[in-house]
Amino acid sequence: MYEDLRIICWPDPRLKKKSKPIDVFDEALQALARRMFVLVRDAKGVGLAAPQVGMNIRMFVMNPTGQDGDDRVYVNPVLSDPVGEEESEEGCLSFPGIHVNVVRNKAIHMSAQDLDGQTIEQTETGYIARIWQHEYDHLNGALLTDRMGPAARMTHRKLLKEMEEHYAAQHPPLPMMKRLAAR
Repeated sequence: MYEDLRIICWPDPRLKKKSKPIDVFDEALQALARRMFVLVRDAKGVGLAAPQVGMNIRMFVMNPTGQDGDDRVYVNPVLSDPVGEEESEEGCLSFPGIHVNVVRNKAIHMSAQDLDGQTIEQTETGYIARIWQHEYDHLNGALLTDRMGPAARMTHRKLLKEMEEHYAAQHPPLPMMKRLAAR
């Protein structure tokens, strides 16, 4: 069902859209989560949000340890009660090869649902809290580039330009758009 899904990269405009809540908990949602776990493992990541596979719905998957049995799925998450701040390096599967320091809350509470629609209430700190916040950003259309400071932007400008050029080559403008742009 979702075999053709791939991780999409910046500057794909789907990454900047705010995702919609999920109200149907069915086999299709479970199949999407399974496919996302395959993709995140293949990419050697720890988390993946649905917008990163072109699905603008409020769900993300994660496995903070890489161990079997530590897969976690969060549907319709809401973060609250942030505590403190810390800066640490982050990467993103939609920005391959880019790692930047990002300030995140040290601890945070999440209310969410699982794949059956059951309520999840958790508070986490450190690495797991950081993953939650990173993936939650994706659900709201916020990207690593939005968290970069000027120095990080300058450091990665060549790679970002290459990503823009690659995307443009894969998605040429439609003939009508070319005429409008030439005006």
